[in-house]
Amino acid sequence: MNRRPGLSARLKLTISYAGFLLLTSALLLAVVWVFLLRYVPDNQQGLLGISPNRYLLVRIFGRAAAIALAVLLVFGLVGGWILAGRMLAPLTQIADAARMASNGSLSHRIRMEGRNDEFRELADVFDTMLEQLESHVTEQQRFAANASHELRTPLAISQTLLDVARNDPTRDQDELIERLHTVNTRAIDLTEALLLLSRADRRSFTREPVDLSLIAEEATETLLPLAEQRQITLDVTGGTTQTVGSAALILRMVTNLVQNAIVHNLPAGGTVTVHTESQHDTSVLRVENTGHPLPPELVPILTEPFQRGTERIRTDEHAGVGLGLAIVHSIVRAHDGTLDLTPRPTGGLLVTIRLPGIPQASSRTRERDDLRLEH
Repeated sequence: MNRRPGLSARLKLTISYAGFLLLTSALLLAVVWVFLLRYVPDNQQGLLGISPNRYLLVRIFGRAAAIALAVLLVFGLVGGWILAGRMLAPLTQIADAARMASNGSLSHRIRMEGRNDEFRELADVFDTMLEQLESHVTEQQRFAANASHELRTPLAISQTLLDVARNDPTRDQDELIERLHTVNTRAIDLTEALLLLSRADRRSFTREPVDLSLIAEEATETLLPLAEQRQITLDVTGGTTQTVGSAALILRMVTNLVQNAIVHNLPAGGTVTVHTESQHDTSVLRVENTGHPLPPELVPILTEPFQRGTERIRTDEHAGVGLGLAIVHSIVRAHDGTLDLTPRPTGGLLVTIRLPGIPQASSRTRERDDLRLEH
C-alpha cells in the first residue's frame, strides 16, 4: 500500500513522554504557586496595591518556573528519545527479520534474549512461524521435485515406445499399445492423486456428518475381490462412529489404508482388521494388518510423498504412485485429526486415526429433528 509519510513510532513516543512530563510538571508548579500565594503574608500595600512580598514571589517564582519547564521539556525530549529507542529496539529486530523473510530468506531466527515480555513473546512466535514456513517451503520444493521426476518417468517411457513403433513398423503393435495404455493409466493415476492431495491441503470441501463405520464397510466391500485374490481376510468391527468432514475424502482415506494393508501383507493367509469406535468427543479408526516386520526408522517417513520404503516397493498393478499414505496424512490433517503409525511386533502395521467426533447430545438432537421431519 502507498501511504503518506508520517511520524515514526519513536518520535511519537518521545513527544508523548515529553508532553506528559511537561504537563505533570506544570500542574505541580501550579499547585506550588497556589500554595505560596495562599500562605505568603500580605504585609503591606505597595505600588498599584500589590504586596511587595507577592511581587517578589511573582518575579522569582515565575522566572524559576519558566526555566524549570524549559529544562524539563529538553530533558523529556532527550530522555524520551533514548527510552523510546530502547523500548522499540526489539521491534526493530523483528522488523529486520520480517524484511529478510519478505526477500526470501527463511533460515534466520531472531532468538531475542532477556526475560519474557510482550516483545519476546512476539519474537518467539515469529521464530516459530519462520521455522514452520521454512519447513513447509522445503517440503513443497522436495514434493515438486519428486512429482516432476515421477511424472517424467511415464512420459519418457511413452516417448520411447512411440519411437520404437515409428522406427520398427514390424514390431507387435498390440503389445506396444498395451504398454502405452498401462503407462498412460499410471500417469493419470499419479495426476489424480496429486490433484486430490492439493484439494485436501487447501481444505476446499464441504463438511457434513459422516459415519466412519459405514465408510469402512464401503471401502472393504470395494476391496474384497483384491483381498480374496491375495488370500487376505478382511474383518470390520466396531459401531457407529460419527465425525464431520468430506465423505468423499474420508472414503478415499479409508480405501487407501485398506488397500495398503492388503498389498503390503503376507503372501497368503494374512489378515486386515478395520475397527471404528467413539471415545468421548473423538472418532477413532484403526486399520491393522499382518505382514513383514518394519524397521522403526522407516515408519516416520511413510507419510512423505513418494516414499514407498524399503521392502515395500512393488512392481505389480497395485504398486501405487507413492502417494497413498501422503494422501491419508493430508486428509487427516485437513479434518483436524491425528495419524499414528505403529509397527506391530510380529510384523505389519497398525494405523490409528483420530478425528473430531460429534457430541452425543448433538447426535440425539439431530435424530429427534429427523424424526419430526419424517412425521
